Amino acid sequence: MTLLDERSTSRPSPASPASPAIATAGPASAAKAAAKPVFEGTKHRGEQIALYAVVILPFLAFAAAVPVAWGWGLNWTDVVLFLTFYIPSGLGITVGYHRLFTHSSFKAKRPLRIGLAIAGSLAIEGPVIRWVADHRRHHAFSDKDGDPHSPWRYGETVPALMKGLAFAHIGWMFDVEHTNREKFTPDLMRDKDIARVDRLFPLWAAVSLLAPAALGGLLTSSWAGALSAFFWASLVRIFVLHHVTWSINSVCHAIGERPFAARDKSANFWPLAILSFGESWHNMHHADPTSARHGVLRGQIDESARVIWLFEKLGWATDVRWPKPERLAKLRVVAGE
Repeated sequence: MTLLDERSTSRPSPASPASPAIATAGPASAAKAAAKPVFEGTKHRGEQIALYAVVILPFLAFAAAVPVAWGWGLNWTDVVLFLTFYIPSGLGITVGYHRLFTHSSFKAKRPLRIGLAIAGSLAIEGPVIRWVADHRRHHAFSDKDGDPHSPWRYGETVPALMKGLAFAHIGWMFDVEHTNREKFTPDLMRDKDIARVDRLFPLWAAVSLLAPAALGGLLTSSWAGALSAFFWASLVRIFVLHHVTWSINSVCHAIGERPFAARDKSANFWPLAILSFGESWHNMHHADPTSARHGVLRGQIDESARVIWLFEKLGWATDVRWPKPERLAKLRVVAGE
C-alpha cells in the first residue's frame, strides 16, 4: 500500500467534515483552499533537532522513573505538580486543539479560545495551527492514501500492521514535509489571537518545562525539589501526555470495538479513556467528527465533554454540537447493530 503518491495534487474530499474552515467559507475561498497542494515545504534542521529532543528526553526520563521512584521515592509535591500540569495541558489538547480548533464542536468566547490554545501548547505537541492542519488532513484521508499516520499504511498482515503501528505512533512525525496550513487551516491563520499563540510556541514550551521546576523549588525551598519536580512534572508528564495522544493515532485505529459506522478503522479503546480525557472513544469520533462528546454510550467516561458542558453553563461556550439520539441511532443501525 502506498500513501499519497502524487503529493502535490491530492486533496481531501470537498465534503469532508474534517475541514470546517473550508466548508464554512464562501465559494471562492473554499475553491481557493481546495486548489492548494497538500504540502508546504519541509522541516528545517532546527525543527528536526527539537523533535528528537522532545521525543527522546521524556522517554529517557520515563525509563528512569521506576528506579528513581524505588531509590529516592516519589513525594506528594511531585504528584500534585504532575496533575496540576497534566490536566490543563491535556485538556488543552482534547478540548482546545482537537474539539474546538480542529472540528469546531463549539464556539468559545475570545479569552477562552486564547486560553485553550495556550493550554494545548503546554503539552508540547506542536504549535496549534500546525497540529490542527495535520489532524484535519488525517480526517480528510483517514486510513487511506494521504493519512499522515495510519497504522494500515503498509498493509494488513501482522508484520505490516506492527510496522504501521510504530509509524502511526511516532514515525510519522519525522516526515520532513509539512502539511499545508493555508489549505487545511485558513481560518486559524486569519485569527490574529491564535496566530500569535502559534508563533509564541517556544515560549509556551519553555514555560511548560520550567514552571514545574520553579514551583517545586519554591514549595520545598531546595534545588533537589526543583530537580525532582522537573523530572516528574515536566519530563515524565510530557512523556505520558505524548504517548497517550500518539496511542489515539495508532492503537485506536487498530484495536478495540467499532459500534458505530465510520469510513475508516477507528475503534474505541477503553483502557485509555481516563488518561486521554475521553479521546479514546475514537470510533464514535470518526463516525461523527464534529460531536462535542465522544463517549456517548453508557459507562463511557468523557471528561472533555464535561468540561465543554461546564463552559456552556458558564456562558463561555455556545453552539455546542451535542450528539443527537436520532443521529446515533442511524449510525448504529448502519453498523449493523
